Amino acid sequence: MCRVLAFIGPETPLENLLLTPANSLVNQALDPETHPELQLAGWGFGAWGEHLADPDRPFIYRRPMAAFYDDNVERIVPSLRASTMLAHVRAAAYDAKVVLTDENCHPFSFQGTSWIVAQNGYLPSWRLLQRELLQHCKDDYLKQMAGSTDTEFIYVLLLSLLEGDSDEDVQRAVEELIRLIAGAMDTLELPGLTKLKMALVSADRVIGINAGLGLNGETDPSGDWKELRKAEPATDDRSLSMLLEPMYLLMGRNFEQDTSTYAFETCDEDEATGVIFASEALTEDTDGWSHLEFGQIAFLRNEGGRVTRTVNTLSV
Repeated sequence: MCRVLAFIGPETPLENLLLTPANSLVNQALDPETHPELQLAGWGFGAWGEHLADPDRPFIYRRPMAAFYDDNVERIVPSLRASTMLAHVRAAAYDAKVVLTDENCHPFSFQGTSWIVAQNGYLPSWRLLQRELLQHCKDDYLKQMAGSTDTEFIYVLLLSLLEGDSDEDVQRAVEELIRLIAGAMDTLELPGLTKLKMALVSADRVIGINAGLGLNGETDPSGDWKELRKAEPATDDRSLSMLLEPMYLLMGRNFEQDTSTYAFETCDEDEATGVIFASEALTEDTDGWSHLEFGQIAFLRNEGGRVTRTVNTLSV
């Protein structure tokens, strides 16, 4: 499905993050390294930065076309710098029922919360599952739904489950989200593989989530994703491989300095000034990139110019 990219660190040209890397997010729309589909159904980003007119609120840009066809890419992106950023390119089935509008592009951003969200994911039968899940959704968020995607509904449900903004609050909400979806599938007899490869972002914070449910709605799917990837396309094994594959993390410094070669330095956590969370490594050389494995959640925070990382296992 889709591709996600999140960043926190020193104020950095968006061009360094979205355009310059060999496997940049914009390039992934046309030629993803680890995914068979093109990402043609839209793209967008949200960014915080001290030089924006309102540094406390994200600048949101979304457009329902392939990123490499958007003539604003070369006009807007090189003009912006950000210390926190969430970007996304959207894949969708080749189906006349797919709605291509701004409202269906990520990231999603609601009033009344500091969090924005984007995901590489899929919730099957989500409209029918609402019969069980709507009771857990708050009206303040439901009434802000403007599109017709499963991700926006997941965003509503997750925000409704949050009791606070601490890392512990977020992990509890994510675990409850997974349990509620699994329970709704069981009650309504609508099991299905569910991908929740998500970035939840606010200023100076990124929460990376790699979770989901198996082919029969089970909370503990297992398998070797690399071996499963050898299966033919459109098979259960190939789908399970896409669920179980890792997300990618990179901690480093000097993200902001070299716009021509993307020559930031990977380093240990105690020296890192920036971190990237992504669906794919952005560089051909993957040295320095670590994995967020399936069933894990990563808490990334920029504190006084240094970034910290905590990785926990989800309990569902």
